[in-house]
Amino acid sequence: MKKYLCLLTVVLFCLSSNSQKFDQLARTPPMGWNSWNKFHCDVSENLIMGIADAIVSSGMRDAGYEYVVIDDCWQVARDENGEIVVDLERFPHGMKFLSDYIHSKGLKFGIYSCAGTMTCQKRPGGLGHEYQDARTYARWGVDYLKYDWCNTSTQDAPSSYTTMRDALYTAGRPIVFSLCEWGSHKPWEWAGNVGHLWRTTGDISDSWNSMINIFNQQKDLARYAGPGKWNDPDMLEVGNGGMTTEEYKTHFSLWCMLASPLMAGNDIQNMTPETKSILLNKEIIALNQDTLGRQAVCYRDNIDYQIWFKALSNNEKAVCLLNKSDEKKSVLVDFALLAKSNAGRRGGPAMNLENYKVRDLWENKDLPLKETSIYVDLPPHAVKVYRFIKK
Repeated sequence: MKKYLCLLTVVLFCLSSNSQKFDQLARTPPMGWNSWNKFHCDVSENLIMGIADAIVSSGMRDAGYEYVVIDDCWQVARDENGEIVVDLERFPHGMKFLSDYIHSKGLKFGIYSCAGTMTCQKRPGGLGHEYQDARTYARWGVDYLKYDWCNTSTQDAPSSYTTMRDALYTAGRPIVFSLCEWGSHKPWEWAGNVGHLWRTTGDISDSWNSMINIFNQQKDLARYAGPGKWNDPDMLEVGNGGMTTEEYKTHFSLWCMLASPLMAGNDIQNMTPETKSILLNKEIIALNQDTLGRQAVCYRDNIDYQIWFKALSNNEKAVCLLNKSDEKKSVLVDFALLAKSNAGRRGGPAMNLENYKVRDLWENKDLPLKETSIYVDLPPHAVKVYRFIKK
């Protein structure tokens, strides 16, 4: 009997391990906007519609930002049948109306729930209602689900998220599944067959220390990321006011180098020119959206000065020089040596600088390299990002 029970256990494990997520989604890191970082619980139909309009008018949609995601606080209860109830004071026309509006703008609609009994803001969670909610989301036209980890007690994270994955797949509508489990159970080791992205840390806040500490925790995770499965160091804080313009440029650059999801979290309707220029830098975004899908690796770590490499398609690469210190640095950069390095290429051929031009992606211009080595000035908390482009 024990023999048969063991065999049954193995069979059930194999069945549960088969990927039942929608595999053709998020082949590059998802890009969009989420309400939480700026608005927290202060969400409404008018706000979300206004944000959708601004994503289009600002050029963000054309730059690749496509998901409009409502975070916590849109739901208030469950009815007598267990159906999730929308806050009709804030969303008087309901979620299907809002979804249709967002789709009419050429955008995609995202929503939030939680694997526990309640969300982080004490609204009804998804535990025990996974298949019911998945059907509801499909009926509403949802394209993206962020699924949090509050009020989960003794739940097993892989099992809880797999249940929701299976529910979404059964409901039949392709929905990007974002696991917001905070890295508590090392999701990078098991979530590749469960979701399309998974949080690797706790929540980001709008400060240099928070952002750079989260970035530091991504250093050894590159091997887990790739098309359809992304490490998520949390949403962007660009434009929310807690960092300098230079620091926001660094924040955005690092997230793009990491092949992180790019979920803006600012007030799109009231962007400064500086914020807009960061979020719309198409050459930096192109690193993030490169179809090879490689996360950057650290090539050199001098504690407060680092060099990061990101392998790109067409045998190209990006190099990011990062000054984490509070002091200006002037560093000698040997571009011929950087070209030859194979870091992050997983066995790909080394590059000969003679066959490439080097482009500064924040200055948006090619470097006139008379010598292969030049001194580069880096302000405090700043980056330089270069792309080696085939001639």
